[in-house]
Amino acid sequence: MIPIRDDAPRTTTPYVNYFLIAANTLVFFFEISLGPASRTDFFYQFALVPSHFTGFVHGRPQFGAVDGILPIFSAMFLHGGWLHLIFNMWALWIFGDNVEEVLGHTKYLLFYLVSGLGAALLHIAFNLNSTVPTLGASGAIAGVMGAYFLMYPSARVLTLVPFFFLYLTWLPAWLFIGFWFIVQFLSGAATVVPRGGQAAGGVAFWAHVGGFLTGVALIKLLPAQPRRYRFNDWKA
Repeated sequence: MIPIRDDAPRTTTPYVNYFLIAANTLVFFFEISLGPASRTDFFYQFALVPSHFTGFVHGRPQFGAVDGILPIFSAMFLHGGWLHLIFNMWALWIFGDNVEEVLGHTKYLLFYLVSGLGAALLHIAFNLNSTVPTLGASGAIAGVMGAYFLMYPSARVLTLVPFFFLYLTWLPAWLFIGFWFIVQFLSGAATVVPRGGQAAGGVAFWAHVGGFLTGVALIKLLPAQPRRYRFNDWKA
């Protein structure tokens, strides 16, 4: 299912959301300007490699903070291709503005980064020995979706649904996001690597689960920005 737009109104300008979309896009343009070998080296340096993090935690001398800690955050701004970037930024465009309005600009940026941190840590927990670079904003965006799920359950999401053929329909946000989360969790459970095994490349489902759960927890802890309306006040 592909979200097209939502119908939750807002009254403020989501400057941080715009900044995040612009930053991800500019970094991607830099990525594609690199040659194949340089781009691979760039990913191994700034994407999240779980074995580098565990090596840093265990005090192995070849892994410093630049290898173990920095990629947790820099990986949030890297993407593996045009579709990866477009789908992530489109989801952030749809759901991020309303979450930013509730939290305010500064707390929204903090929320986004901490959601990405939670996503990275759960991914690492299920892939301790993996040498496969993980990159993308989807873990942090999953946190945004988790917050939206709690704050705007009655909002509607215009969704492109593939079912024998493609058709458009409005789905309540709780159904769209809830279904998405269940798919991520079940997909993650199906890809669990036995202890000591090596993870293969692919979608980092546990990062999505970790980001979503972090976002759900954080939105309960962070105080909301005063708002002039609530979504339910706009329902017909």
